[in-house]
Amino acid sequence: MVKVPNRLATKQNLLKEIERLKKEQNTLDAPITDLEIQPQLVSAIATLMQDLEESNPFPRPLLYANTLLDGAWLLEYSTAREIRALKRLPLGFQVGKVYQIIDVNNGSFENKAWVRHSSGLLSGYVRVTATFEPAKQDDDIFPNRQINIDFKQRFLGIERIFGIKTNLLDPFRVVEAKNPVGRTPSLNLTYIDETIRVGRGGDGSLYILSKAKM
Repeated sequence: MVKVPNRLATKQNLLKEIERLKKEQNTLDAPITDLEIQPQLVSAIATLMQDLEESNPFPRPLLYANTLLDGAWLLEYSTAREIRALKRLPLGFQVGKVYQIIDVNNGSFENKAWVRHSSGLLSGYVRVTATFEPAKQDDDIFPNRQINIDFKQRFLGIERIFGIKTNLLDPFRVVEAKNPVGRTPSLNLTYIDETIRVGRGGDGSLYILSKAKM
């Protein structure tokens, strides 16, 4: 008999482990990445993530759970290259909370990372907009869970200077977002419920997000 993971217990253990790691790293706002923790902890998170995926209540989320996908999500953990880069910003800048805001009806989303300077003099954001659609050639084992992504624009903005809100530099730069050469960016929605979402990028990157209010 195949042992089915206890979904609620697995989810609680996964979130508790991430919270514990954030406290250890003194980074309660920013997401944790695999480069900041020991390899055995990376493996432990991957195992918990896989157990949660095996108990997914909506194995076809784009067909039966698209309303759950809608709204704001807070990034808790990722192995993605772009998130690793955010954790290594130059010139004393530090990343804070990273959100993904999804509009299912319009097939669009944006990734928004809050950024502040260690001196406290400046704070702002990095924002990327994109559109998405269900993959036309989805896998046969778990259909209706893969989306293809088209990144549109990247915004850089400063919202506060010396703690005072300003619109002068909001945004100060808007450029075309670059999609990978030779492949279509994609994401497999491997787990979703009312409070947590797990995904795997087409490049093998992992994402764990919790439902949020902004």
